[in-house]
Amino acid sequence: MGKNIAIVNQKGGVGKTTSAVNLAAAVGAAGYKVLLVDIDPQGNATSGFGVNKRQLRQSVYDCIINGVPAADVMIKTDYTNVWLLPSSMNLAGAELELIDETRREMRLRTVLATSREQFDFIFMDCPPSLGLITLNALCAADTLLVPIQCEFYALEGLSQLMSTVRQVKRLYNTMLDIEGVLLTMYDGRLNLTQQVVEEVKKFFPKKVYATPIPRTVRLSEAPSFGQPVMYYDKHSKGTTAYNDLAAEFLAANGKKVNGYGG
Repeated sequence: MGKNIAIVNQKGGVGKTTSAVNLAAAVGAAGYKVLLVDIDPQGNATSGFGVNKRQLRQSVYDCIINGVPAADVMIKTDYTNVWLLPSSMNLAGAELELIDETRREMRLRTVLATSREQFDFIFMDCPPSLGLITLNALCAADTLLVPIQCEFYALEGLSQLMSTVRQVKRLYNTMLDIEGVLLTMYDGRLNLTQQVVEEVKKFFPKKVYATPIPRTVRLSEAPSFGQPVMYYDKHSKGTTAYNDLAAEFLAANGKKVNGYGG
């Protein structure tokens, strides 16, 4: 059975979608079957895999609101072992549509239940908020991966996130745990970066990945070409970082790298 991982931080601009796209691509290239679920109405993970969100006939919205099976909506991407459950702007209205529904927080869990048998890992790219869509992801997840940027306000809002996680564990999903904390936009030359890293390690003892993600031009450029960085420039620092992160992630899950196809 596959493992569901929610990539979540209610703070925007922390490299969440970048990490969702590139970790999914690296784990796929390492030999594992991956589904990336884009549940951000902005649909940046969808376009990050080269899918035109304006031309979609159906999206994850139809799965959550109308009960359309995930298998009817998911797309096989052009990249090794990666499938996509795409998002569209329709999802922006989903929270209002769900508000009076029973078990509204469990819709995504139900959608993904049949897909767990088909994939090794299911990553969910969450919106930058702690609303009903993110709550659905936390209820559907086995673990959560938290990207944190190495900047002054890094820890701002994290206590609110962890409070939400504790509530979800108590009320809906007792098995929810932290997969890991990922340091993004890392520049080891700056004193501030080292200070942030120390603070994050205090906040999340033994949960911070050894692999940080550097701030690089190639990582910023790749989405505009609809490609994960390892396919855009296989020799870039960003590619190396996400390949190393994938190896670390897989090792923590008792898996080995079967060889990169990028």
